[in-house]
Amino acid sequence: MNSERIYLDNAATTPLRAEVVEAMRGAAVDADYNPSSLHAEGRKAARLLDSSRDRVAAVLGVHRNEITFTSGGTESDNLAVAGTMRAAARGSQMVCSAVEHHAVLAAVRALADDGYRPTVLSVGSDGRVELETFSAALGSSTALASVMYANNETGVIQPITELAATARARGAVFHTDAVQAPDWLPIQVPSLGVDLLSLSAHKFGGPKGVGLLYARRGTAMHPLIAGGGQEFGRRPGTENLLGITGMARALELAAAERAAASDRIRGLRDSLESGIASSVPDVRINGAGADRLPNICNVSFNGLESAALLVALDLAGIAVSAGSACTSGSLEPSHVLAAMGLEPGWRRGAIRFSFGPGTTAAQVDRVLTILPPLVDGLRHPSTARAAAGNDGGMGRLKERTARGWRQ
Repeated sequence: MNSERIYLDNAATTPLRAEVVEAMRGAAVDADYNPSSLHAEGRKAARLLDSSRDRVAAVLGVHRNEITFTSGGTESDNLAVAGTMRAAARGSQMVCSAVEHHAVLAAVRALADDGYRPTVLSVGSDGRVELETFSAALGSSTALASVMYANNETGVIQPITELAATARARGAVFHTDAVQAPDWLPIQVPSLGVDLLSLSAHKFGGPKGVGLLYARRGTAMHPLIAGGGQEFGRRPGTENLLGITGMARALELAAAERAAASDRIRGLRDSLESGIASSVPDVRINGAGADRLPNICNVSFNGLESAALLVALDLAGIAVSAGSACTSGSLEPSHVLAAMGLEPGWRRGAIRFSFGPGTTAAQVDRVLTILPPLVDGLRHPSTARAAAGNDGGMGRLKERTARGWRQ
């Protein structure tokens, strides 16, 4: 029996790359000091911070002063949405899509309680925001529009360039959550045309607990945290210098390897999807009609509960999830799939396979060997138990499902 575990939850987090570990190890001494200090040690730390900022800015094609380092994607999204809206007049409109990450949707809800006006846009059955719908929602009081670059559950890619151009022509600031993009999509800001862009290092081989927000020069923004003047006054607090160093290296590697990795992983994803469709009845690939990230396959198994299949796959050595890592522990059906119009039965049985640069064809083949009998056993438990001569592992499965499953 093959005991190697297969990790297919890279949309939740990616393994820390060896090159990133080495970069952080090499910077560890200088990163020990505070870059805001004026002594020699502090100046060394400041040079490391400046170098990392320059490297990140070069990958994004922006000015170094437009980069704000944060604790990750959630903070970056909140700073973009809440920071921009609180710099606008109360009563101003904010527009976002119904399939945004919870970090954006929760920030919008909180701002609505403070007197700002939210408009949440519907999406089509393919998960995309229609340009006409977006344009019609913008008005003279629209201060901010936020639409994610690529969805973290389905991988569906939004027409960001067109949306950003429309928003800016109407006088609104445009933000995109690009957290899932760096390994797979171009992220040069001049080509995208966005005003604000959020990234999180641990989604592309960097360390956890660090991210960034690109903010176009001249974009009005209130800081969320009161304190000192770090990060050009946009994000007070001593910088996570070691994490920032690792993020800069990870972003460079993602940009350098993107084209080759995307082509290879797209082929593996397509093989997985065609294999599932040919070997498992009553399934659907969510978002299949739209452009998608090459590494995400979101598939619904009708008549199954995703939690049960997650546990069964985990017991078989395969790590996947039911959707956003930020809703782990919740058995609520996906808000993204609901916005796409999926019926409850299909939503409850949705599983996300998300590949990384290290995913192999052999791993995909193993998944296609293990998955069909697991699905069949969960759909027909009495038949599976009889064939196995015992509970076929269903006792452990029921026990863990009853406790709740943390993605």
